[in-house]
Amino acid sequence: MIPTGIGHAPCHHGEILQGVFLDGDGRRCAGLVTLPMAGPGSHAAFVRRPGTAPGQLTVVPADRTKALRAAALAVAECAERTGQPLCGGELRLTGDIPVGLGMGSSTSDVIATVRAVAHSYGLRPAPDAVARLAVRAELACDPLMLDGRPVLFAQREGRVLEALGPALPPLVVVGCTLGRGAPVDTLSLPVREPCDADVRAFERLRALLRRAVATGDAGLLGEVATASAWRGQQTLDHPEFDTVTAIAGRVGAVGVQIAHSGSVAGVLFDPAAPGLRHRVRSCLRALDTHAIPTTRTFTTTTKELPHGPARRGGDRPSGPDTDRRPARLPAL
Repeated sequence: MIPTGIGHAPCHHGEILQGVFLDGDGRRCAGLVTLPMAGPGSHAAFVRRPGTAPGQLTVVPADRTKALRAAALAVAECAERTGQPLCGGELRLTGDIPVGLGMGSSTSDVIATVRAVAHSYGLRPAPDAVARLAVRAELACDPLMLDGRPVLFAQREGRVLEALGPALPPLVVVGCTLGRGAPVDTLSLPVREPCDADVRAFERLRALLRRAVATGDAGLLGEVATASAWRGQQTLDHPEFDTVTAIAGRVGAVGVQIAHSGSVAGVLFDPAAPGLRHRVRSCLRALDTHAIPTTRTFTTTTKELPHGPARRGGDRPSGPDTDRRPARLPAL
């Protein structure tokens, strides 16, 4: 009997920093640093069907086409490594990552799939191997295969440009959604070729973030995230952005962050700041006053701060990979 392979991958809460950077050879390269978030994730189960044609691969839900491509690529690689013939199989995906908010739902599906297929062959792929297959499956991917380690990641190439350290400075994040949670069609956004000044600005932010991680400086990280969010806002043009940044300033937050490919955003707090709970409650009230939906309050050290009824588990709303529908993140 062929065992069922299983795999899991987390999500993230948008980006702390995203832009164009220089790699070790001085070449310009798109890169990002994501804000990890414990909780929601994608789960994959894969059953091989020996003796069936390689093309006989199915996925449930049927619209997860990127995950299906990842399964085909992973089967081909695992079969070659183990000396077994190619075959078909069935992939099943479950999870609770909201789609359309820029939280890496499709990458999470893909990574969970690669891990599940490998597990069915008795293999455990290294993160760089998972990243390579993920980029082939969806053209660009988030660094979710690194399980929360802060890195500057070249999303279109699937490689780490810089390991920033073991962990981000502790943060408390009040999550919210902009643009009424509508998906962001990244293909329709205007494309502007970065100039030398842009690259220099991103490299300065990279250096500041490196220092923030090395020293555990939440305030400095907040400055970097806000500067990156402001730059992203020049393209995304969320109407509530100025309101969120103003609220962050009034309640003593260290900054804001946004998803550069979605509508999720976060108001960032230093957990060591005096009167933290009062600040967080004031932030929640202010966002509510301005009709900006809040989602989840969490920390980068995985402890969550309750501010509403919990809602967990189950399948996230199904939607084609090319047209992700908005969904609310479970509120805590």
